[in-house]
Amino acid sequence: MTPTRTVFLVARRELNTRLRTRSFAIGTVVTILVLAGYLLLQASLAEDADRSKVGLSGQATGLAAPLTATAKQLGHTVEVSDVKDPSEGERMVRDGDLDAFVSGTADRLRVTVRSELDENLHKAMNALAQQQVLEAQLLAAEVPNTREILENAARAHVQVDTLERVDPQKDQRLAVALVLIVLLYMSLLLYGTMVAQGVVEEKASRVVEILLATVRPWQLLLGKVIGLGIVGLIQFTLIGVTGLAVALATDVLTIDGAATGALVWGLIWYVLGYFLFATVFASVGSLVSRQEDAQSVLTPITLVVAVAFVLGLSLLTRSADDGVTVVLSLVPPFSPILMPGRIALGVASGWEIALSVILTVTAIAALTWLGGRVYRNAVLRTGSRVRLRDALGV
Repeated sequence: MTPTRTVFLVARRELNTRLRTRSFAIGTVVTILVLAGYLLLQASLAEDADRSKVGLSGQATGLAAPLTATAKQLGHTVEVSDVKDPSEGERMVRDGDLDAFVSGTADRLRVTVRSELDENLHKAMNALAQQQVLEAQLLAAEVPNTREILENAARAHVQVDTLERVDPQKDQRLAVALVLIVLLYMSLLLYGTMVAQGVVEEKASRVVEILLATVRPWQLLLGKVIGLGIVGLIQFTLIGVTGLAVALATDVLTIDGAATGALVWGLIWYVLGYFLFATVFASVGSLVSRQEDAQSVLTPITLVVAVAFVLGLSLLTRSADDGVTVVLSLVPPFSPILMPGRIALGVASGWEIALSVILTVTAIAALTWLGGRVYRNAVLRTGSRVRLRDALGV
């Protein structure tokens, strides 16, 4: 067989074996359900945060229409209802049937809440109370055109000049970036570790000796890496596409173009990141002959991925366009986590993306050559752990 045909057969074997496992199906479904549940919860919380149920009693019942209109101007929806007995209103607040109970006179409104008054609702009531007091004083002073004066006062506003442009979609972009790097971290760690465990399993069972009787070490290694990489890509795509569809359908995200672009870049960086780490995972896995010893050689690699993830969470939430963040996002092994997050935030320039891709591909080539050498020299050595120096042949 040609080398290409051999690699294809090894990759197909890994692909068929992993895709048919119950763990793959259950893991994918559970992750999708958790992500969908989280998005639905966020949509429900966002809807509830912009809506309040208010009970009015006594003279305050006359403020139903102006309160609703004032709150609407602040982007808040108020549902009002009349409550005849003040004690009943307090009971409804305590039971959660009302978010607030308003009583008293127009110039001395009293609001009863369970623990805290919504900020927008508070602003609306303050503005309404001030308007009522001003109108009463103007009428008492017999000032003509009272309504016109109030309308002119309501139209008055402060002009705000900003020195830097504020992205109104910043919060949504940050949410997409954080979800993206979490998925990348989980996928890279899961499938990288799976490659190493597969190598150790074949070595421990002596299956690798039979396989290497007909194929070359680099063909076996490349086929295994490609096969598991495709499995991870399928799972990442299913989770990402489903999560994006749910987020857009529930209006948790309104930036469909930016979110779709971020997902595409996430898939690209998954492939780059996987090939960056997978060969390293496979090579260190070939150093040991038992699953019990695998963790000791995998720990340094998993720590690198974990550090990249923690840095990504910290830097992207604080200063995604800071000099340190820019430099780290260009350098492997941090670029597969940081760069897709910066792309999702819209702060990565074209030359930064291109340079990070070039550096990552260069690192993949170097690590593939080095990892292949370690794998070739260590995979047939059983017994005690093979020293890295001996595996490198130096």
